[in-house]
Amino acid sequence: MRRLFSHLRPYSVSIALCLILVLLQSLSELALPTLMANIVDVGIPAGDTGYILLTGGRMLLVAFLGMACAIGAGYLSARVSTGFGRDLREMVFSRVESFSLREFDKFGTASLITRTTNDITQVQMVVLMTLRMVVSTPIMAIGGVIMAVSMDVGLSKTLLWALPFIFIIMAYGISRGMPLFKTIQAKVDRLNLVLRENLTGIRVVRAFNREDHEAKRFDEANRDLVETHLRVSRIMSSMMPLIMLTINFMMIALIWIGSHRVEAGNLDVGGLMAFVQYAMRILFALLNISFMFVMYPRASASADRVIEVLDSVPEIVDPPEDAGARAPGVLETGDDEAPHAPGESAGDLRGRVEFRDVTFSYPGAEEPALRNITFTASPGEVTAIIGGTGSGKSTLVNLIPRFYDVDSGAILIDGVDIRSMKQERLRSLIGLVPQKAVLFSGTIAENIRYGKEDATMEEIIHACKIAQAHDFISELPDGYESMVAQGGTNFSGGQKQRLSIARAIVRKPAIYIFDDSFSALDFRTDARLRAALRRETQGATVIIVAQRVATIMDADRILVLDGGRLVGIGTHRELLKTCPVYREIVLSQMSEEEIA
Repeated sequence: MRRLFSHLRPYSVSIALCLILVLLQSLSELALPTLMANIVDVGIPAGDTGYILLTGGRMLLVAFLGMACAIGAGYLSARVSTGFGRDLREMVFSRVESFSLREFDKFGTASLITRTTNDITQVQMVVLMTLRMVVSTPIMAIGGVIMAVSMDVGLSKTLLWALPFIFIIMAYGISRGMPLFKTIQAKVDRLNLVLRENLTGIRVVRAFNREDHEAKRFDEANRDLVETHLRVSRIMSSMMPLIMLTINFMMIALIWIGSHRVEAGNLDVGGLMAFVQYAMRILFALLNISFMFVMYPRASASADRVIEVLDSVPEIVDPPEDAGARAPGVLETGDDEAPHAPGESAGDLRGRVEFRDVTFSYPGAEEPALRNITFTASPGEVTAIIGGTGSGKSTLVNLIPRFYDVDSGAILIDGVDIRSMKQERLRSLIGLVPQKAVLFSGTIAENIRYGKEDATMEEIIHACKIAQAHDFISELPDGYESMVAQGGTNFSGGQKQRLSIARAIVRKPAIYIFDDSFSALDFRTDARLRAALRRETQGATVIIVAQRVATIMDADRILVLDGGRLVGIGTHRELLKTCPVYREIVLSQMSEEEIA
């Protein structure tokens, strides 16, 4: 928690002013009972109306000043806490944006959402309460004790009897409740996960009539969270009645003992009234402390979860500024041209992709997903990748933008190891169309500009014509300004794929990667799109992952993967003769007559 509080430094002036206002507010509250006692003990017995009015006016002035200070302190504390929460969310979001896919796998999407929203809100609330109570509570407690003792020392001893009971009750509640707060946050993660899966997969849920099953999953996660909340609430709720019971018994004792002292002439009526008010202020200061102790453990658990995200060092980082062009262990290429240094401009790289004996494993996997992969994809050529399900096709292309780092071997672009390049620099060379078409809420034009922020309308239309998306977009009432729902749910699978392809084309990258991006297209659209792409991508490196043989038959080079190994490389006709795995795939989709 202290580490997060260190990020409050930019708000030092506002915090200092807020604390001063809280101090003045507390002092005004401490002054009011004494002024009231003067009216009761001096003004009323003497029938001095002028004194009563004068002292009453002072009370009103002090009360108004206290109110003004309270309003100012409330505004400043709210401004500081919300600004602090905003800064934390920006920090967490920026950190998450730098994560590799390994870190996403480690935390999980649902947990990251909870940490960015619910956990930071818990910390933000503690900042708000701390600013209001960190000064007022000790001043009210200490000042109340001083003023109460000044009124009557003997009666003050009665007050001391209640304090040990209150502290024991608070200690019991905190020791029992604190471990449960971390459990609550973990169960909020679980509830968030179930809800998110149900909402994003609603079509599948309804298609298979699994509404009852999903309702049961949600109910179990919800009940689990509620039961934990109830356990905490029972513990914390039992504190307040016990504390209030102690306070009420103490007030009865104060009034009973105080009345005897008034009767004996040792204490004035106004003094007794003021003493009771000071006693209430002391006890309510202790209640505020107990309230903080209730909030702090949960906020502390939330702060630990936020710090865990901020402390996570991404596995994939940019190289130092003075890093050489080659990563350690990369051998000389023997090319005529020397490799480019990482700092050179985009025009210096042409897009030649080379895999050298690449092996890669997912975290915790028993076997590598890819083994000893070696090939070259050159500019002006189409390199296709085919293989059975789970053969490693998507894994292979995900290594090129450096979503993961290889276990051994190297991936080079024009002789430069991608680990020696800045990630932004590397990915600016690549136009990726992922296996699952992802669209964002906004207009169609905004989604296409995701590939190139400053793309003109002419460039957008041209990219959509290449992607065979212009016709269906033109038929929409608002054309390119038509809205895209979250996840693109208002478009068909084929339409989403074509929009994703247009987004990559408008970028005009050196390397195009199509990860099974034609699977939802009919054969006619597929053929037209590939023909248009051939013309558009001349001079660029094109890598296509496909399941359909018809999509890749005309490729300059076909890679055949089987169980993470490269078992064949060549043209369609060459592989039919030399690669049994490829021939088996072709025969599963085409007849002998079609092959011939």
